[in-house]
Amino acid sequence: MKLDGVLTAIGLTTREAKIYLSALELGPSPASKIAQKAKLNRVSTYDILEKLIKKGFISTYIKSNVKYFAATDPDIIKSDYQSRLASFKEVLPDLRRLHGKTSHAQVRYFEGLDGIKMVYEDTLTSKTELLNYADSKSIRDHWATYDEDYVRKRVKKKIYLRGIAPKDEYGENVIQENKKNHREIRLVIPTEFSFANEIFIYDDKIAIISYGKDELVGMIIESPEIASTQRAIFMMAWAFAGGKKGK
Repeated sequence: MKLDGVLTAIGLTTREAKIYLSALELGPSPASKIAQKAKLNRVSTYDILEKLIKKGFISTYIKSNVKYFAATDPDIIKSDYQSRLASFKEVLPDLRRLHGKTSHAQVRYFEGLDGIKMVYEDTLTSKTELLNYADSKSIRDHWATYDEDYVRKRVKKKIYLRGIAPKDEYGENVIQENKKNHREIRLVIPTEFSFANEIFIYDDKIAIISYGKDELVGMIIESPEIASTQRAIFMMAWAFAGGKKGK
């Protein structure tokens, strides 16, 4: 990248970059020489020099009744920007919290088996444990290699899962491999609590996957407030499933 391009990338205008580079090359000089070097008129050059002084790129002094302008040492500018970046990093968590309080929920939709697989892939980015309502049968009916393609990846990433599933043949088989597959599944009576889709709660997201007769659809909702509420609801269901133990 050219020198003027670097300077405009950090916030200078094209003419400010040209003036700063001219002053840097000339050394301390009157505005007239800088204007000549930058090929700009003196009036514009004075205005730009004043702006660069405020931004810390130019300093000025008077010698023999002549006003000189000097470009700030690039290393000093670098240190200043590093200090600004460090300050920004310090307040970044607070800025993120403010953004979370004011932003709207983000919703992404997915269709078909390939789309559903993308939803599952997103859960593998989780920094928290996965909380899950699952129909153990439906996913394996549509995705025969689900355990090899997804469960093994989750186990390899050491993402722990707590899930609630119907007490059927598939559910019974699943709980036999709880420890091996880095999870705990609790079963509920399907005639009392029937669900034919899958829900994941993780990080600030809720993923919903529906195995309809005519189509496979999924969505990911990203919202700290919604995720927090759904996490609390899951914990109530989890405690209930632990007391019932599927009997």
